[in-house]
Amino acid sequence: MARISVIIPAYNEEASIAKVVRDIPDIASEVIVVDNNSSDKTSVNARSTGTTVLFEERPGYGYACLKGLAYLETVELKPDIVVFLDGDYSDYPEELPKIVSPILEKDIDLVIGARDKRLREAGSMTTPQIFGNRLATFLMKMFFSSRFTDLGPFRAIKYDKLLALEMEDKTYGWTVEMQLKALRKKYSYVEVPVRYRNRIGVSKVSGTLKGAIFAGIKILGWIFKYSLKK
Repeated sequence: MARISVIIPAYNEEASIAKVVRDIPDIASEVIVVDNNSSDKTSVNARSTGTTVLFEERPGYGYACLKGLAYLETVELKPDIVVFLDGDYSDYPEELPKIVSPILEKDIDLVIGARDKRLREAGSMTTPQIFGNRLATFLMKMFFSSRFTDLGPFRAIKYDKLLALEMEDKTYGWTVEMQLKALRKKYSYVEVPVRYRNRIGVSKVSGTLKGAIFAGIKILGWIFKYSLKK
């Protein structure tokens, strides 16, 4: 049976993190919550579920993800698949089997959970999020003939393929970096439609003008950087 490790970056998600962990199906071999320097009880509430909790004091989504990967390098039994999932309860953790199915059944390298408009709760994505997502995926299609329609955070990738990407982004560019590098390496990939709901609490990215602008700059920066390498 495939070993599946789930990495959940979390910053001030005390109200949601336990719900996220508890809704993850038993097919996950290990769940790893990375507390990204929270000032609340994120770590305490995550530990109450019996999951592995790490602490990353440097703020940034990418830093948290990289901390989770560094931990996986230390464990004796390496995973076959790594799943990334947000800690704000906007994703539906119970859909994890749908996310990993293409890898297990069709040997796909990377699976993106696409936040289908028909399955999204009203208000769960802000106008800047929707516009930025469409622009980014349009540019990826134009420059790289990509079929991606979303930069959704709920995703699964083969562990060895993930290591080969040599991920480096420390903040908001993590998701698009993964997809761009997968395109460059000609990995097989698919999107699967997933549900999406209003998060618990306030978004650290789309919930602030500064966060939305910085995220947009990072995402577009990665796209143009890789377009110049073609």
